[in-house]
Amino acid sequence: MIQIIPSIAIQNGKVLRLREGNYLANHAYTESPVDLAREFENAGAQVLHLVDLDGAKKGKPVNYHVLEAIAGHTNLKIDFTGGIHTDGDISKAYEYGASYITAASIAVTQPDLFSGWIVSYGREKITLGADCRNHKVEIRGWQKKTDIDIMDHIQNFYNVGLKYVKTTDIVKEGGLQGPSIYLYKDIIKNFPGIQVLASGGVRSIDDIKELNEAGVFAVIIGKAFYEGRITLEELSEYLSDVGLD
Repeated sequence: MIQIIPSIAIQNGKVLRLREGNYLANHAYTESPVDLAREFENAGAQVLHLVDLDGAKKGKPVNYHVLEAIAGHTNLKIDFTGGIHTDGDISKAYEYGASYITAASIAVTQPDLFSGWIVSYGREKITLGADCRNHKVEIRGWQKKTDIDIMDHIQNFYNVGLKYVKTTDIVKEGGLQGPSIYLYKDIIKNFPGIQVLASGGVRSIDDIKELNEAGVFAVIIGKAFYEGRITLEELSEYLSDVGLD
């Protein structure tokens, strides 16, 4: 069964949602990150996707204090992402309470280094963030475009044992237009055994059911929950799982 992973994105210490990667077309939510994480945990969540938006823009994690606070006040396994570029960044993330790392920009700028992380830290602990617009990968919090086709990009790391890939169709992100089912199906078809974490576009529990039928490993939930389109009660049957590893 598909796993539900709630997402909290942080900018300037606040929970934020972007639309199509636009830092100006955003909406800040008033609830504190720790209180929100506790809500997810109380509903049965065991994994949290924590996005450091400031870190993604800067190219270096910024919100370690939020990571530390959530890790210290919950038992959630935290998948931390945003600006991770060095072994030191990973070490600090683990030190402050992360269980897993998702990295995106470094896989484009230094693919050999990222490949090495898959081997040295373990394929269960390192997720490739491969977000795209019209199949072309974008990095640095979606502020920098590339000419890299997402399928070619995944292939590079699949060859060295990549297990998890988190993919957002940026056009869908924050728009509540429905998830990119065909994109996820293509990835699953072309890379047997790979585990896809889908993100973006989910509107309702029916979208989650469709992703489940498509063979998606997990779906990262954000705006649909924050705006009340999906309740924690509806998600409860999918929430209680053991994490990425």
